[in-house]
Amino acid sequence: MLITGSPRTRRVAAAGAVACLALLAAACGSSGGSAASAPAGAPSSAPAPAASSPPASGAQTASDTFLAPGQDLSATPLYEPACTGYGCSLSGDSTAILFDIRWTTWSTAEAVGTGTYKLDACDPNCAAGPVDPVATVVTLSQPVKVCSSGGTHWVWSRASFTFPHGLPPAFQGQNAPANPWTFTALIAAAQQSCP
Repeated sequence: MLITGSPRTRRVAAAGAVACLALLAAACGSSGGSAASAPAGAPSSAPAPAASSPPASGAQTASDTFLAPGQDLSATPLYEPACTGYGCSLSGDSTAILFDIRWTTWSTAEAVGTGTYKLDACDPNCAAGPVDPVATVVTLSQPVKVCSSGGTHWVWSRASFTFPHGLPPAFQGQNAPANPWTFTALIAAAQQSCP
């Protein structure tokens, strides 16, 4: 979870940048053409033939627009995921997770879903911090183009939240989650993936 105005923000951003660079270095050094597989127990994605064979026009369609779990472009992209089981991580450190989401819209411009946003308070630390489930309406937007050996697809690069019942006290004020949340490391990685 990205918390604005705290020293932790800088540590998380730095860790994300290092992880992104490591991911890019691994991807550039790879000669294999197979798709990355999801870890055991990870949320499944619906088949999306458009991701492996983009439309002839090269234009974005709703069926080739995905959620990149943990903002990781090498992970299996998710199309209209229900986010059950372990949920769908929005953060690379799994401190912000969508859970049990019902999508009412999934288009080329935005995806709107209702469900639960599980937030880790990271107090005293993220491994031992309590996780609070918060009712939310999430809107994913600003898709960015991703190029890979499997074809071209788009991933959401911004998440906005509405909390119908408010936020718990631990997530108010300076500890509030970023809203809207722009996935800057994902945007940079996507831009580097396309020549």
